[in-house]
Amino acid sequence: MGYVVLGCRCAVGLVFLASVVGKLRGRKPYAAFVAAVGRLGPEWVVSRVPAGVVAGGVIAAEAAVPLLLVPPGTAWAGFVSAGLLACAFAAVVLAALRRGDRAPCRCFGGSDRPVGGAHLVRNGVLAAAAGLGLAADAAAAGPLEPAGVAVAVVAGAVVALAVVTADDVADLFRPVVPADADHATKGAVR
Repeated sequence: MGYVVLGCRCAVGLVFLASVVGKLRGRKPYAAFVAAVGRLGPEWVVSRVPAGVVAGGVIAAEAAVPLLLVPPGTAWAGFVSAGLLACAFAAVVLAALRRGDRAPCRCFGGSDRPVGGAHLVRNGVLAAAAGLGLAADAAAAGPLEPAGVAVAVVAGAVVALAVVTADDVADLFRPVVPADADHATKGAVR
C-alpha cells in the first residue's frame, strides 16, 4: 500500500502544483482566473466577497495541498484537502452547467475551453485519487524499495499529466467546424 500512497501523493500534488503555477505565472492568467471566479463562483459567495479574495483563497488552498502531501505525516491532511477541493470544484462546474454558463474555468491558468463534462470527470478522478491515497495511507506499513518508489513516482506523474492535459486531449476528439459553410468547397475543381 505504501507505493499506492506515494503514487497518489505524486499525482494529486503535481496536479495542484500545476494549477497554482498556471494561475500565478503572470498577470494575465491570474486576472483571467479572478474573472472566471467572479463569473462561475456561487452567487451567494461572489455577491458578498470580492472575486479577487475568493480567487486568492482558492489558490492558497490549492498551494497547501502539495505542501501537506510532501511530508508523510501530513499526507492524510493533503488528501482530505484535495478531495474536498475537487468536490467543491465539481459542484461549481455542475452549478455553472445547470445555469447554462459555459465560461472557461481557467483551472490551470490559460485554457479558453468552456466548462463541461470533462471538468466534472477530471475533478472526479482527482477526488478518487485523493480518496484512494487516504485509504491506502491508513493501511500503509513497512519500508519501500527503490524500484517500487520509482514506479510509483512515474505512475503518479503520468496520472497528473493526464489530468492537467485533459482539456487538450478532449479537444483532439472534437469535430472541427469550418468558419463558413463554403469552406469545404473552396479550392475544389469544378
